[in-house]
Amino acid sequence: MEIVRRPVPEVASSLAAAGIAPVLARVYAARGVRSLAELDLDFAGLPSWTALKGIDAASVRLAEAIERHERVLIVADYDADGATACAVGVRGLRAMGAHVEFLVPNRFEFGYGLTPEIVALAAQREPALIITVDNGIASVDGVAAARSRGIDVLITDHHLPGAELPETPWIVNPNQPGCGFPSKHLAGVGVMFYVLVALRALLRERGRFADRSETNLAALLDLVALGTVADVVQLDHANRILVGQGLRRIRAGRTQPGVRALLATAGRDPRRATAYDLGFVAGPRLNAAGRLADMSIGIACLLAEDESSATPLAAELDRLNRARREVEATMHEQALDGLDATVADGRYSLCVYRREWHQGVVGIVASRLKERFHRPTIVFALAGDGELRGSGRAIAGFHLRDALDLVAKRAPGMISRFGGHAFAAGLTLSERALPRFSAEFERVAQEWLSPGVLRRTLETDGELDPAELTVGLAQEIEGRVWGQGFPGPIFDGEFSVLEQKAVGEKHLRLILAAGGRRCDAMLFNETGPLPERIHAAYRIEISHYQGLSSPQLIVEYWEPKSTE
Repeated sequence: MEIVRRPVPEVASSLAAAGIAPVLARVYAARGVRSLAELDLDFAGLPSWTALKGIDAASVRLAEAIERHERVLIVADYDADGATACAVGVRGLRAMGAHVEFLVPNRFEFGYGLTPEIVALAAQREPALIITVDNGIASVDGVAAARSRGIDVLITDHHLPGAELPETPWIVNPNQPGCGFPSKHLAGVGVMFYVLVALRALLRERGRFADRSETNLAALLDLVALGTVADVVQLDHANRILVGQGLRRIRAGRTQPGVRALLATAGRDPRRATAYDLGFVAGPRLNAAGRLADMSIGIACLLAEDESSATPLAAELDRLNRARREVEATMHEQALDGLDATVADGRYSLCVYRREWHQGVVGIVASRLKERFHRPTIVFALAGDGELRGSGRAIAGFHLRDALDLVAKRAPGMISRFGGHAFAAGLTLSERALPRFSAEFERVAQEWLSPGVLRRTLETDGELDPAELTVGLAQEIEGRVWGQGFPGPIFDGEFSVLEQKAVGEKHLRLILAAGGRRCDAMLFNETGPLPERIHAAYRIEISHYQGLSSPQLIVEYWEPKSTE
């Protein structure tokens, strides 16, 4: 690991001149912020829904469904983005008068997307219209199967399309050809939210709200924020607005009972909720249902109308998440066997597989291995009938979905299905094809990546003056939205280790000193001992204890520093 400081663009000085604290000015500038407007998280900064290709036709079709009292069925994906998009769709459409139900495929029985098999299952409910959320852009056969049964399909998705689009006049996806929407990083839940905004505008134009109050779509923003952060999409300005607005509602106590219950199971205070709570507390518990059981449990939690019905569902999701951790830990340990030697042999990519692995957890294990070895990684599990399902994660500079597309073109027929985006993707292939796939994937990795890119680094925002280690700075950071593509600040500097004490059997509580200032710190998953002086990369947080607030450093990485 090498600590590398982010370069600070010259615009940092103009941000500081405009009133941004110098520390934050350099942090924002290093993340591409060029003006104060990009830090404004008010609704006015959101791109207009009118720029989304196909959204007018989609809202007209939905308005017709409401007016005709048609049965509408939402077909959801089985991850947190799909679950929240489904809940947003159900709540929003019902509030505007639609007769809507949902169906979420069991990933172990049906796989991903609107397949002909899912259409056959959906047809038993006799819908006039199917709405896909967080899937569908690759469902050419599924849409054809629905049309053959006389069922219309409205696709709302954000994944990259393939060479052929499904044959339906109703597609809303910022990444479809010809779409001029400025944000290409909306999550599936964000796309569904935008569709509801367009529908409400059309219904308003048609006078539907002349004798009734308009549907309050802002009430759904906690769900939009949760799905957006949990799906690890890039937090561009539009997504930061959606997440920021959702967090404001959560902190103000105006949140869905299910979201509140998910946070409560982990002992998190909604009044201090951050993007971390969405991505690493509520999100994993929601995802656990789709990974180990049935995401219907998670969607039911998000649709719960009160605490009494949400709490037991959140408790079950918490139980599933604990079980998921155990499965993941075992798979991760097994996956590590021999990988150090593989990487040492010069591999640019990793493809790992064991027949006994759980297909619901392969994505998490792929993420862990990618972080450890800093290489594009795909983890496979047996899906039955000699078929493997893989989930991959990529590093910066390697577009995973495009890599799979290139492999598919070089070896036609080897990959049965694939889809995803730059940093995460999934695929299906036969077990016997895995050796060839691994070789072709490695070939692409060696063509696209350089040895320097594979060196693991930790980017920081430089050093803080000891006087800047304050509660005020921590509060400023805590109040902002951070995540994929807009990472939270990490600083680095040299410290003397004054005290160190193991806590909880696997963590270390520290008192560090720099420039004559002492500061509490925590080092997780390590018990020391640390040397007298260290070079540390750290985050600054607020420690709340016995009614008092103080700054606390969270050490992400350290290396010994000479005392000479």
